[in-house]
Amino acid sequence: MSDNLKAPDPLVPVPQGPVPVLPTGSRKSVEITIDGATVAVPEGATLLEAGRMQGIDTPTLCFLENLTPVNVCRICVVELEGSRTLVPACSRKVEAGMVIHTDSERVRHSRRLVLELLASSVDVSTAPQFQDYMSRYEAEPSRFGPPGPPAAAGERDSARPGHHHAPDGSTASRVAQPVKIDNELYVRDYSKCILCYKCVEACGVDAQNTFAIAVAGRGFGARIATEYDVTLPDSACVYCGNCIGVCPTGALMFKSEHDMRAAGTWDESAQSQTDTICPYCGVGCTLTVHAQHDLIVKVTSPLDQDVANGHLCIKGRFGWEWVNQDKDRD
Repeated sequence: MSDNLKAPDPLVPVPQGPVPVLPTGSRKSVEITIDGATVAVPEGATLLEAGRMQGIDTPTLCFLENLTPVNVCRICVVELEGSRTLVPACSRKVEAGMVIHTDSERVRHSRRLVLELLASSVDVSTAPQFQDYMSRYEAEPSRFGPPGPPAAAGERDSARPGHHHAPDGSTASRVAQPVKIDNELYVRDYSKCILCYKCVEACGVDAQNTFAIAVAGRGFGARIATEYDVTLPDSACVYCGNCIGVCPTGALMFKSEHDMRAAGTWDESAQSQTDTICPYCGVGCTLTVHAQHDLIVKVTSPLDQDVANGHLCIKGRFGWEWVNQDKDRD
């Protein structure tokens, strides 16, 4: 056999070739004017991204970096010169020559009205960011009348989904309904739901591809529901909890947090947050462990981690209770 046809000697290391480098093209820049300042931003960026590059804090509710913008809350709207209506900053792409006003009186009035309408119809007590926005824009939900009495536990309105009526005939919150507790992992309190669609997106193509929940009904009867409005254990839900991770109001909440709030023991000021790697498999998702008095109370995941972009599976998000049981035994 000729020397050219001999197999390489396994004792002689074969030098490694160069690591392939993917070609990267630089994004072109376009010039726009934001709040009187002319700036250059990458082509294809949204107005929200362009504003953040300039340190402008544009409020958002239905937007999240790891989800597809759905443009439903309309709180991020900005004024674009030449446009008849205000435009959503979370999805509108920059175009050369745009003149944008992010804090004009027209913009502030629109945001204030959206906040007032939402806060007058849903419970925002567990949505601190929402309350910060109300203070920032001086929103007064009481302008639309006092909220109706909450629905009693177990009460359901068969006449119109999403509506409940008190004995005196007054109408409660348009989405008032009993808290749904049908599993040991998380609860659903849709009296706090602002229909931001984040949970639907996370359960769908943006993360889990389970499609266990969707928006049912129309108009005032629109609500988040499982297929045929069955309980979670009877639905397609796989309990990944990604819907909890994106919910901005606490309508979807860890059962551990819900129970502690009900008992008056939930105290975020006494909680620590520690990042670690999920031990259950080799994917390497980052976990943020929230602990209070040496007990784990919930687990989240940072949006900026590259492995799962803030999404987790059932083990990563809920598989920590055994740690607390060991603590109890100690």
